[in-house]
Amino acid sequence: MNKKALILGIETSCDETAAAILEESAESVPNLLSNIVSSQEEIHKKFGGVVPELAARSHIDKIDLIVNRALKKSGRKLKDIDAIAVTGGPGLIVCLSVGLNFAKALAMTLKKPLIVVNHLEGHALSPKLVTNLSYPYLLLLISGGHSQYLAVKNLGKYKRLGTTIDDALGEAFDKTAKLLGIKFPGGPFIEKFAAQGNKDRFDLPKPIINKGGCNLSFAGLKTAVLTISKSIKNNQDKHDLAASFQKTIEEILVKKTKIAFDQFKKISQTKNNFFVIAGGVAANNKIRGKLEKVSFEENFIPIFPPLNLCGDNAAMIAMVGLEKFKLKQFSKLDTPANPRWQLDKSAVFLKGAGVKL
Repeated sequence: MNKKALILGIETSCDETAAAILEESAESVPNLLSNIVSSQEEIHKKFGGVVPELAARSHIDKIDLIVNRALKKSGRKLKDIDAIAVTGGPGLIVCLSVGLNFAKALAMTLKKPLIVVNHLEGHALSPKLVTNLSYPYLLLLISGGHSQYLAVKNLGKYKRLGTTIDDALGEAFDKTAKLLGIKFPGGPFIEKFAAQGNKDRFDLPKPIINKGGCNLSFAGLKTAVLTISKSIKNNQDKHDLAASFQKTIEEILVKKTKIAFDQFKKISQTKNNFFVIAGGVAANNKIRGKLEKVSFEENFIPIFPPLNLCGDNAAMIAMVGLEKFKLKQFSKLDTPANPRWQLDKSAVFLKGAGVKL
């Protein structure tokens, strides 16, 4: 009987210290034996955002403990591990370096393969932890640092169809929450705050909504929220602004997703049009509902990772690690961290240029 591959995943790209143990399965979906995520919310909330140096220090303090917790919960021993998968980018360089150096030392000590993983590829493959998802498929990645539409052709083969030309969607949520007085991390609570408001109260802009293909822009929307927030007088005004913001985001994503659907169908020959929505903002239930609706209307099959796998986690890093392990795609021990690592290597860096497409 062949041994089932056992992968240790490590994630330290921003402010979560995470480790997971993933076991290969005879079925298509692997066995997630443990997935430990340690948040740094208490450390950063008084600053209203992530402080890179403090985040890195916390990773250093916790990473050994978190890896040991993941091993203990999985019921496996360190010697049983077949490979170590770790986030190498994109992310905060001081944070990435902590996890990457820890993984390198472990791989060297255990004489096991090192697999350096693109954090975005982790999000892209995260549904494979719970469902039998086949290539190709369309991906909408919406998180604190990234907003992209990508055609996922195969493992390691991606074509970017659209991206934000300024701010990430998660950043727009976080900044809006801060303006409304919602404590860090406020983005995830905008939806609840908005539930008590009038979504039609404020008419907010939808930047490049009718141009730029499926590229996105949120800076102008964020500026409009800032301007209005200076004149709000009571809590109801705040709830109304949050509701209007939530509604505007939903309308932008629906319109741009329809364009992405058309682009994907032009380049992909597939019977099943799968549409994966991943990243922290994919946990927003209103956005989920709107994207599910437009998917069914356009004959796409929407797939969301479970809520606990939408945010940064090590299970998704281990998932990529397992896929690469089976193909013997290993990394060198001197592989550097890459804070600006793109999935589509040929994609042009866009900041303001997207409106010309």
